[in-house]
Amino acid sequence: MNSFRAADGARLVYRDEGEGLPLLALAGLTRDGRDFDYLARHLHAGVRLIRPDSRGRGESDWTGPATYTLPQELNDVVALLDHLGLERVAIIGSSRGGLLGMMVAAKHKHRLLGVCLNDVGPVLERSGLARIGTYIGLPPTVRTLEEIADRMPLSMPGFHHVPELRWAEEAIRHFIQGDDSVGLTYDPALRTAFDAAMAAPVSDAWPLFEACAGLPVALIRGANSDVLSRTTADQMRQRRPDLCFAEVPDRGHIPFLDEPQALDCIHAWLAQVREQALRY
Repeated sequence: MNSFRAADGARLVYRDEGEGLPLLALAGLTRDGRDFDYLARHLHAGVRLIRPDSRGRGESDWTGPATYTLPQELNDVVALLDHLGLERVAIIGSSRGGLLGMMVAAKHKHRLLGVCLNDVGPVLERSGLARIGTYIGLPPTVRTLEEIADRMPLSMPGFHHVPELRWAEEAIRHFIQGDDSVGLTYDPALRTAFDAAMAAPVSDAWPLFEACAGLPVALIRGANSDVLSRTTADQMRQRRPDLCFAEVPDRGHIPFLDEPQALDCIHAWLAQVREQALRY
């Protein structure tokens, strides 16, 4: 594990593996860099995978709900690129990480080679966000990770035909086993930040997507997602006919990214990104 200090002194942790095309992987709201473990197994040689833990998640410092905002996390992403001396990167972002990727396109487009969005777009369904809000910041009531894994098929709507081993893998990535209880891998105060964001007026995020113009863009959608609707995905494809698109069956929010449909799309997108990189 590597780390650096943000402008406010927060210690932010990241994983940096491989050599070649820099691929920055940004995880979802309550997740961390381990969320891309499944994808990492399938990346070909020539990819440098960089996976930060956003502040308040994983091994990074917990800095309080006032700092768990997209603008702050955008600043942290740029600070990481500066720390690593990277002029341009490709970004693959799951859920909130995809929103960050689009924000980089809007504010720092010169740092980007392409954006891959995992089950996220300019419109997020309120019903799906409300479902997420029912569990953020609340410690599990069960005592073991085994019990967590057993309950995951019911707590993850839209996911079908998932092997038991995968649920066990998920449990150890999203929870911590204590002496006689299970804890969270993130600051419970994320709930305060989430509630504040939900209470704020809904802003038009389509300009963020439009900011990706001229860059290779991919979109992966869980066929059963309650956060990214089919209607929004179709609108994104209409606005970007060259969009690399995959819809993953038997998956809700968010696909694991090692499904065949997702991998085919990611590899095709990476090929486009490599062509983009040759232009600089």
